[in-house]
Amino acid sequence: MQEGAVKKKTHNNRGCATDRPSLQLHDYNCSGVVINNDLGVKEQRLGCVGFLKLSRRYLRTSLCIFWTHTYCWSNSCIGTMGTQGSGRKRAPLKDRFSAEDEALSSIAREAEARLAAKRAARAEARDIRMRELERQQKELDEKCDKQYSDYSRPSSRCATPGLSAATLASLGGSSSRRGSADMGNVYDPDTSLSELRDIYELKDQIQDVEGRYMQGLKELKESLVEVEEKYKKAMVSNAQLDNDKGNLIYQVDTLKDVIEEMEEQMAEMKRELEDKSKELERQKHTCTVLQHKQEELKEGIRQRDELIEESQKMQTKLDALTREVFDLQETINWKDKKIGALERQKEYFDCIRNERDELRDELADIKQKAKAGEKHGLVIIPDGTPNGDVNHEPVSSGITVVSQEAAQVLESAGDGPLDVRLRKLAEEKDELLTQIRKLKNQLEEERQKHPKVDSTFTDGERMENGTDLHFIEMQRDANRQISEYKFKLSKAEQEMGTMEQNINRLEGQVSRYKASADNSEKVEDELKAEKRKLQRELRTALDKMEEMEMTNNHLVKRLEKMKANRNALLSQQ
Repeated sequence: MQEGAVKKKTHNNRGCATDRPSLQLHDYNCSGVVINNDLGVKEQRLGCVGFLKLSRRYLRTSLCIFWTHTYCWSNSCIGTMGTQGSGRKRAPLKDRFSAEDEALSSIAREAEARLAAKRAARAEARDIRMRELERQQKELDEKCDKQYSDYSRPSSRCATPGLSAATLASLGGSSSRRGSADMGNVYDPDTSLSELRDIYELKDQIQDVEGRYMQGLKELKESLVEVEEKYKKAMVSNAQLDNDKGNLIYQVDTLKDVIEEMEEQMAEMKRELEDKSKELERQKHTCTVLQHKQEELKEGIRQRDELIEESQKMQTKLDALTREVFDLQETINWKDKKIGALERQKEYFDCIRNERDELRDELADIKQKAKAGEKHGLVIIPDGTPNGDVNHEPVSSGITVVSQEAAQVLESAGDGPLDVRLRKLAEEKDELLTQIRKLKNQLEEERQKHPKVDSTFTDGERMENGTDLHFIEMQRDANRQISEYKFKLSKAEQEMGTMEQNINRLEGQVSRYKASADNSEKVEDELKAEKRKLQRELRTALDKMEEMEMTNNHLVKRLEKMKANRNALLSQQ
């Protein structure tokens, strides 16, 4: 057990050493030379029998080492599995930073240094062993070739009877001594012939025995070579399997550590997932609140837009009403001016009409009197002629005696005879009639432009020679329309005032909504910035916590493994 097995320290990915028995293999050549893997020292040469005995001994030792190694490895696996569960326990905060950590770290560094030195020595021994194996293989090949060439040559076959005779002499010493003692009796022919025959028979038998022996020896050597090759291959395969086994054990330990780390990471990820889910719920709640606020702001903005549109419509209506009122005022002013002009023209026309009627009456009276005077031979004297002083001139055609008023009218017509003056008066009359027609046409045009105003006039008012009552009614209608327009104007001004107040109120609401929207945007930006800041702080805190937990778990595992190694050493001592 102590020749084939030594304590071999392995390590996991954290650098902690563990004691585990390992098999140190030996290699044998065809002549029985033992080569140690670590030292490479030749011990002794053995024969075929010793080689077989040593092979059986090695097989028994290998089986014992294998079972011991399996048992120890299972115990170590159970110990590591037991430490895994305890490794997940978190140590309290008060035991994290203590003097024991420094001692453990120094012990771990020393163990790692020793482990590195052992690894270097093991690698050097492995190189030496491989070089020795190559050299032995070359020597074995050369020796086998040499022996095969020696046995294949005929000289060696001729030399074998001498060797066989010597061996025969050594084996059958009594017969040879008897033959040498009886050399003196050689002259007996029968005895000599029988002895010679026996000698030749013995020689033939010896040659046959030697041939069979050499054949068996040759077959034994060939089988020995095959066995050595198989044994060598088996040893190399065993060494390779042992190395693979060590690598696989190391990989298993590494994978166990990786699984532990992955479990820890999974637990951390679950915890982070829970935190993130809670944070997501909070963010969803805040998002719903902000969406509700946003909807309220959108509703306020929509109402603001509607109010702005209404105010714009009211403003357009107000502008239209103001323009209509202004047009109505201009129309009323123009109508007032027109009515005043018509009234003045009516008064003037009334005066002219009265004068014309008077002149017509006087002219008719004068004509009647003139006719009567011509019939009776009288001269008409004006009414205002004092004392009846009349120039008794001869009456000529075209000269007429008229009254004083008619004379004033004729004097206003200008100088000239009476017919010229009357013609002038007729022309003035025609001019006045044409002006009246023009004014009527203009009045009709204005009535067509303003049918509402024209509807107030009656047919009697449109007559040329209407009375004052018609004009009074027309003036009343115009005054009534003016009062209505004034009332409409005042009402429009009141509506304009209310609209201006509504516009001011809506502008105030819009400004308040804008201020509230700006404040909400500022608050939202501040909340987003604070959220990002809190998320960064949360990530940094989680990273620090994860690092400290990993450090704590690493230290706890190292402590447990050191305790396990110490307990194992104490149990071995």
